Amino acid sequence: MAGYKTLLRRAETGYLVQKSRFIGHARPVTAPEEALAFLEEIRQKHREANHNCYAYIIGQNAGIMRYSDDGEPGGTAGMPILEVLKARKVVDAAVVVTRYFGGILLGAGGLVRAYSHACALAVDAAGVCEMHPTQRWMLEVAYPLWDRVLHRLGTMPARLENTQFGTAVSFELLMKEAEAPGVLEALTSLTDGRMESLLAEELFYPWEEA
Repeated sequence: MAGYKTLLRRAETGYLVQKSRFIGHARPVTAPEEALAFLEEIRQKHREANHNCYAYIIGQNAGIMRYSDDGEPGGTAGMPILEVLKARKVVDAAVVVTRYFGGILLGAGGLVRAYSHACALAVDAAGVCEMHPTQRWMLEVAYPLWDRVLHRLGTMPARLENTQFGTAVSFELLMKEAEAPGVLEALTSLTDGRMESLLAEELFYPWEEA
């Protein structure tokens, strides 16, 4: 499975251009209906705005792409927003840029720059993460081995979760699919094979960009 990029969280940013206020709203979405519901939410929140232009890309292979200029001159708003998402290689994402007109015309070039910048600010605020093919493993070791395992995990590309102390120490590890074999091999060697392991889940998991 190949990984892909998406937004990490919902975010909102704004800035002024020649007295016009541009507000960028970004969020991760997984279906067109979710993107359109987000758009409607922003429209209701900013009913007095002159424009609520948007773009969204759905699908790991960017199979669905839509945009709207919402009354701005053709090609000056929705398409620039879409192009920012494409340039960042972000999918399963929606961005709405709200504009409150300040009385000064920006011209076609000015609008393209303004909407592009508003989108870029919103994407930066939302954060871009890598959705990597990931495995969740359930593991168990005896108490005498736990300190050794815990110390080694601090140097490994794995996320420790759900540690429980019962008759033995059970815990879960999240690891990128490509890195899981190496981690498991190292832990097996460290414990001289005295470790129980079970693959619990395969999923896409957000690993934030550095």
